[in-house]
Amino acid sequence: MTSYPSAPPPGEGDGRSPYGTPPPAQAGQGWAGQGWSDAPVPAPRPAGGQPVCPRHPDRISYVSCQRCGRPVCPECQRSAAVGVHCVDCVRQAAQTTRPRVTVFGAKTRPGARPVVTITLIAICVAMFLLDLAGFDTYGRFAYSPAIGQIEPWRMLTAAFLHAGLMHIAFNMMALWFTGPFLEQALGRARFLALYLVSALGGSVAVLLLTPMEDWSRGVVGASGAVFGLFGAVAVVMFRLKSRNTSILGVIGINLVLTFLIPGISWQGHLGGLITGTAIAALYAYLPKRAQGWGAVVGVGAITVALVVVTMLRYAAV
Repeated sequence: MTSYPSAPPPGEGDGRSPYGTPPPAQAGQGWAGQGWSDAPVPAPRPAGGQPVCPRHPDRISYVSCQRCGRPVCPECQRSAAVGVHCVDCVRQAAQTTRPRVTVFGAKTRPGARPVVTITLIAICVAMFLLDLAGFDTYGRFAYSPAIGQIEPWRMLTAAFLHAGLMHIAFNMMALWFTGPFLEQALGRARFLALYLVSALGGSVAVLLLTPMEDWSRGVVGASGAVFGLFGAVAVVMFRLKSRNTSILGVIGINLVLTFLIPGISWQGHLGGLITGTAIAALYAYLPKRAQGWGAVVGVGAITVALVVVTMLRYAAV
């Protein structure tokens, strides 16, 4: 920090303002002491030759902003690499600095909480608790190919239901293992779209690959979406040229268990894995200039394709 020297009132000495040069105002704006206004307003005069904060004229301050040189009170100080900056210089710098993004086009959020991952886990746990409390969650939200034609929203709602403590524990652990990494790399909106469309892809695969005599059998669980996240992690790590092969081992083990353990919907796992891998490949290899609108168009096209396939399958019955 540097001290602000006392100076004579404006109009005396060399006639220059003791406050240094304020940050440049945008068109039609000027400094008004408490904020920006449409008309230029001079900075407050120091009382008795003592420097005061332009935003708080009643506060004497001998600390000056390292960028504009104006006095800055403790409330308006923002720590910098050297000394402090005033809030207006910090705001101006934020407007002119381009935000950092990941290679997938997501804004970097160092230290940010995985809000989407936590929310998805909370919804699954809440639905599980409602089922334990006697609420008929399966009757209302479980999916089967037989009922999906009448209530198609069950193709998504079934992804938030689980058949037992071990079922939900495994899926939530897998979601927590992969979710924060993908949410940070892809961004919250892309990650949420990946999860939901992977869940939809799992339900569509159940419809396509289940024999008609078993269409009345219901399926529940976030496994389809989780397998979509598994595939996405593999694509993201390949795009980042990471040599960590542990996730590939996890995917392989889970695929083997899918076919070995009876009662598991391998169709949903396979559909979610294929859908999630396709969406992640779209995110990973879009041209840089098209990462924003291209992701929206691409995921929208995949969703429309899944809906069309579902309609055609039901129309063929």
